[in-house]
Amino acid sequence: MTGEFALWVYLSHTPLLWLTVTLLAYAVADRFFQAAGRHPLANPVIHAIWMIGLVLTLTGTPYRTYFEGAQFVHFLLGPATVALAVPLYERRATVMRALLPMLAALLVGCVTAMTSALVFARLAGIPYDVRLAMAPKSVTTGVAMGIVEALGGDPTLAAVLVMLTGMAGAVIVTPLMRTLRVEDMRARGFAAGLAAHGLGTARAFQVSEVAGTFAGIAMGLNAFLTAILVPVAVSVLP
Repeated sequence: MTGEFALWVYLSHTPLLWLTVTLLAYAVADRFFQAAGRHPLANPVIHAIWMIGLVLTLTGTPYRTYFEGAQFVHFLLGPATVALAVPLYERRATVMRALLPMLAALLVGCVTAMTSALVFARLAGIPYDVRLAMAPKSVTTGVAMGIVEALGGDPTLAAVLVMLTGMAGAVIVTPLMRTLRVEDMRARGFAAGLAAHGLGTARAFQVSEVAGTFAGIAMGLNAFLTAILVPVAVSVLP
């Protein structure tokens, strides 16, 4: 037992262990997702998170130690985001035909996401630093953390709120669109990417490549516009 414990202590401080745990957790969650018929509540990201959290809790592993291995996956978020340009280029004619409606939806969606979070949080008496972290909750993690850090807020809290927003959006987007009888995959995808960033985009690609393409566009444009408008919003709604 002593030898096994010593081996675990050694492996727990190597990047390969936590990278493997991350990939295995997602693989198991994805198999469950497929077996459940791709039901929104079986989203593999959601279940991979709690499985990894359980492993960290049971082994007493600090998050910093875990992230030293998982950062390789984190690094790939950048190339994965850039790769969204491929379906965008392939469907550029479809995108150009919907350019004006997209820009209108972008402006309305971005402003609504920010102001609703700030107004409701202020009415609920939530502290300013938490409200600051909530403002960019609908953009991808890296952008949200950068915005909040530049404004003097807590980037870690911003990352948590972004993930919660993305998971909620990925779960409810398809049932909500069906309830609202929105059949246009362009509209469904754009809404998912705008409100739920990367997780919403991943969910949109699972439904339709057209939806995924428009979700990727919304995610990118919303990140750009949010970075501009958040400082204005937090100054107007302090």
